[in-house]
Amino acid sequence: MHLESLTEAYQASLAFLLGRIDYERALNVPYGEGAFRLERMRRLLALLGDPQTGLPIIHVAGTKGKGSTSAMIAAALSAAGYRTGLYTSPHLERLEERFTVDGRLCGENEFVSLVDELRLAVAEMEQGSDPDHLPTYFELTTAAALLHFRRRQVDAAVVEVGMGGRLDSTNVCLPRVAVITSISFDHTKQLGNTLAAIAREKAGIIKSGVPVVSGVTADEPAREIESISSLRGAELIRLGREFDFVYRPPTANAECLGGSIDYFCRVDRARERRGVELGLLGRHQGANAAVCLAVLDELRRQGWSLPDAAVRRALAEVRWPARVEVVDRRPTVVLDAAHNVASVAALAETLRENFTARRRILVFATTQDKDAAGMLRLLLADFDHVILTRYENNPRGLDAGELAALAARLTDAPVQLCASPAEAWRAVQALAEEDDLVCITGSFFIAAEMRVQWRSHPLPKHAPVGQPLFF
Repeated sequence: MHLESLTEAYQASLAFLLGRIDYERALNVPYGEGAFRLERMRRLLALLGDPQTGLPIIHVAGTKGKGSTSAMIAAALSAAGYRTGLYTSPHLERLEERFTVDGRLCGENEFVSLVDELRLAVAEMEQGSDPDHLPTYFELTTAAALLHFRRRQVDAAVVEVGMGGRLDSTNVCLPRVAVITSISFDHTKQLGNTLAAIAREKAGIIKSGVPVVSGVTADEPAREIESISSLRGAELIRLGREFDFVYRPPTANAECLGGSIDYFCRVDRARERRGVELGLLGRHQGANAAVCLAVLDELRRQGWSLPDAAVRRALAEVRWPARVEVVDRRPTVVLDAAHNVASVAALAETLRENFTARRRILVFATTQDKDAAGMLRLLLADFDHVILTRYENNPRGLDAGELAALAARLTDAPVQLCASPAEAWRAVQALAEEDDLVCITGSFFIAAEMRVQWRSHPLPKHAPVGQPLFF
């Protein structure tokens, strides 16, 4: 295909997907069988030849940590020689980031071909259907991922839940292992306002006889997961019970960026591993890595060949954008997609534990249905200057003036309002000096838009090559 026509076809394919109902951009997200219909997803997949059938899937749910854990599992499977698909959401810059094979995005030609096949299926569904029975944006991207994995003949697919679990479009698969990384408060309007209710929705991915690895340690949600696992005859492998870990943060001279863990298996000491180095920074990533290792142990028990050396190499080398991601140094610039109280708490702990700075500058924007006050309450005490803004490419952004009113009650630090991410980045450029720390957080969407600003308008380089990232 000619370059110009390929570009046009690619843009048309994007427009086709973006023209569907998109709950990632909706101001009010309904929940329940009326809006989220697994039968609609099954119908779509049937028209595509049921690409999920026979695909060895690891299905990952959780309030936080599910993306990082999915990335770790996928990296380990790839390192062990399995061709591995990874489906995650949302994306930061390109939609194709959502479905990769061995870490590689599909090309534009492949993307156009996938969407062409989706178009045919949607056209079939449109015959005599009312709009409520037509697939959403997320359902179509899920289908595209499964279709891509079948075309690439992957040996395994790691599939991250979008929201909840029970009614999520990914919940049409029969996985080899189900994973629930954590339970905390998020999407409470849709999933419930208690940890038990949220746990019930997440545990909707548990299937009869399919083993479950759980990183949930709080009593209330853990009991729900135990109850549902027992009801469905699914073996439950629990953090703090069947396996555990000890985390060690990186030192100034450490080669590993994220520190290391010792992993303990209480049912088989032969599975224990000491000094497993991590590529992702933070104590919470230690927990995610432990869950990953428990999943891999379960796959070994099912007959998968996963050499320890390959697993260790994968966990040391894995990178995952916008998860305490250091994109610059002197000044240090950290991008993080934390968007609820639990993930912000993990970010704040990681910043305190691993970074020193003369002055700390926060850039914050978030989404209308999030606990903005709770997030700011955790962050503001640790920052000397605060820049509040609103992301532009999604209508769900919370007005910066509303954030300022919240911040005024929580901090005496200088607070600066910026109308856009571009203006916020110019403020960073004017403020930040080489010994400062800049942290950008509050949403995937602000992380994505500020990443574009950072790349397009880089800060002056003060650090020589080889300068340590931390301390």
